[in-house]
Amino acid sequence: MSEEMEIKNKPYVITRNKVIFDYARLGCDTSEKLLRSPLFLEIVDRFIERLASKGSSLFAFLNDSLPGVKRKEMASYLVNLFRLLSGHSAQEVVSMKKDYARLIERAEYLHEFVEELYNYWRRLERFIYFEAPKRSRHAGSGIHHVQFIKVNDEFKNNVLYVYRRIGENLLGKNPRVYRQLPAGANMGMLLEQIDWNCPDELRAFSDIPFIRLSLIEPPLILYPQMNKRKGIFEEIHSLSGEMFRLDSSEWFCFPAKVGSLTAHIYFHRDFISLGLALSNLFEIADYEDIEGKQPEIILLFGLQSESLPAKTVFYEDKNSGMLLGMVAHSEEVDYFGYFKKMTLTLHNIVMLKRGCLPVHGAMVYIKLKDGGEANIVIIGDSGAGKSETLEALRVLAEEHICEMRIIFDDMGSIGLNDEGKVAGYGTETGAFVRLDDLQPGYAYEEIDRSIFMNPDKGNARLIVPITHYSEIVKGYPIDIVLYANNYDQIDAGHPIIEFFSSQDEAISLFRSGARFAKGTTDEKGIVHTYFANPFGAPQRKEIHEEVAGRYFNKMFDSGVKVGQIRTRLGIEGYEQTGPHAASKELFSIIRRLSR
Repeated sequence: MSEEMEIKNKPYVITRNKVIFDYARLGCDTSEKLLRSPLFLEIVDRFIERLASKGSSLFAFLNDSLPGVKRKEMASYLVNLFRLLSGHSAQEVVSMKKDYARLIERAEYLHEFVEELYNYWRRLERFIYFEAPKRSRHAGSGIHHVQFIKVNDEFKNNVLYVYRRIGENLLGKNPRVYRQLPAGANMGMLLEQIDWNCPDELRAFSDIPFIRLSLIEPPLILYPQMNKRKGIFEEIHSLSGEMFRLDSSEWFCFPAKVGSLTAHIYFHRDFISLGLALSNLFEIADYEDIEGKQPEIILLFGLQSESLPAKTVFYEDKNSGMLLGMVAHSEEVDYFGYFKKMTLTLHNIVMLKRGCLPVHGAMVYIKLKDGGEANIVIIGDSGAGKSETLEALRVLAEEHICEMRIIFDDMGSIGLNDEGKVAGYGTETGAFVRLDDLQPGYAYEEIDRSIFMNPDKGNARLIVPITHYSEIVKGYPIDIVLYANNYDQIDAGHPIIEFFSSQDEAISLFRSGARFAKGTTDEKGIVHTYFANPFGAPQRKEIHEEVAGRYFNKMFDSGVKVGQIRTRLGIEGYEQTGPHAASKELFSIIRRLSR
């Protein structure tokens, strides 16, 4: 068997500090099988190599304690020892195999090796998957869900059991404190093959399995290579077969509900941590949304093709109306923002074609304890203070608010509901927010559901679920629309909140899209983005102008209050107090409007 074939037939892969394994093929349902697995042997070997490359004293200990054992043989030698220690005391192991006496005599050093090996394993990003048999439209999948959850727990418990038994037998005593650390997989996925209406040019993707269930062990900390997004998504007008050459065994598909649309988000395994983090952002599409149907959106993330004209491009199929996004395989796009924003760009273009107005902003429904209520939309580009102001409002007015529902946190659309009223619709069930701009303590309150990304760097982010899918597609009539101004100071001529008296005055401000860049992208200083929305609006500017004019006219005619809110988030020293003051003023206005 060639080396390439051997790699493909392995039940696991280790790439870019990630371990991805097929649980059914790996066969680790008992401690004995785990210790005999090729994955365990390779983890031990990689750890020894790491020690050797660093000149560690632990490697010197191994060299001294294993005379005559070559470097490449050390892993097998130690794995055999661990198998014995998992079921026997150190003294019993020596009586069975005296070759291990020299290692066991220095039990403290060997125990330190075991501890560091365990830490090495836990520092890897670990992903488990299990593929369910292909089923018909009416077949249930509940049994596979239960089975997958069970095998995930089995694996975690086996790792903990082996680690603890080896340590206890080596030292001859039990620890005083047991820490239930997430020692198994960080994230998992149940996969299934589903037949869908696949275009001919994308046949290479027809055999890639869909994620039907995901598991996350929060709090989860991920460290992608990049911590900000840059550039724009370029449109291309033709496709070539060269763009789609791939090994389908290296790809997975996250089928997402993006608002009312269905998106097939394909990703290469090198980006699996970002791909699975979508579970905290989008609803997973139902089986009925996939089988026999063509999605409105397809995103291919991690294409290893030199035929792509840029790292992030998209294409519109004029015949079917389907939008296709393509992102090249590169460390430069190893950032969750590329997954999120490319998907939303394609969503926005579809919404414009359907006569709806996509908006880059946040929307919330607020009901006060005294009976008043309001649906508020705050529009602004990244770092303008949309989410921060609404979160400050939640904290500030908690004693006066009996209900607060997030309809969308970053991207939504304005349309007409069944009664002909201007209404807001969301896209995501979660939020991808900057840690620095949250209220102190908020991240800790949500830690048990959250995915953290690069928490030690600038523009550190948190992905957290915030609402239910039924809420984002319901369609809430809009009462107030505000532009998030993060750069103006507050004075007599610049109140925290002001409303416009004319449609032209309002649309002029929204069109200019001014904000002070907060470092969430590669922009700096005061920048202007068409309608504060680089995701679809500038790519379809002509139709956007027409749709925006129609909805602003409708809002002014129907009594929707349109204005701006000065968050001061971009002004140094006001990162917390600016949104706090803005939320306080917004709360006062809601109370006045509700009387």
